[in-house]
Amino acid sequence: MATSSTAAEAGKASRSSSGQDRIALAGRVLLAAIFVMSGLGKVAAPAASLAYMRATGLPLAPLGLAAAALIELGGGLALILGYRTRLAATVLAAFAIVTALVFHSALSDQNQLIHFFKNMAMAGGLLQVAAFGGGRLSSDARSSR
Repeated sequence: MATSSTAAEAGKASRSSSGQDRIALAGRVLLAAIFVMSGLGKVAAPAASLAYMRATGLPLAPLGLAAAALIELGGGLALILGYRTRLAATVLAAFAIVTALVFHSALSDQNQLIHFFKNMAMAGGLLQVAAFGGGRLSSDARSSR
């Protein structure tokens, strides 16, 4: 009887882990989507991003644009794939916080307030990924086998 009970518990744990793995993957994809889309936007239409960066007084805006596109695309794709997940999540979290402070700090403007807290919420989710990793459905998990 103990054997069948143990087998049932193992099966239940396996289904639970499988569900958690899929949720972790979905979370990574959802968190990464905004970065990938933003990075693609910067690459496809750099003039608008450059104008916005210059309007905020960002020095060396072309360099900032290139760095932002690289971080957003590279970090977003790494997060989706689960490649060096903790590092990618940490870099994206820092990027989200810096972006909130530099570009969305006019908190008396309702739109900027929303963007500020959106960035902070994304950073919080990314820090969770940094703390707990990408899960078993990640490149990191496959390479550690």
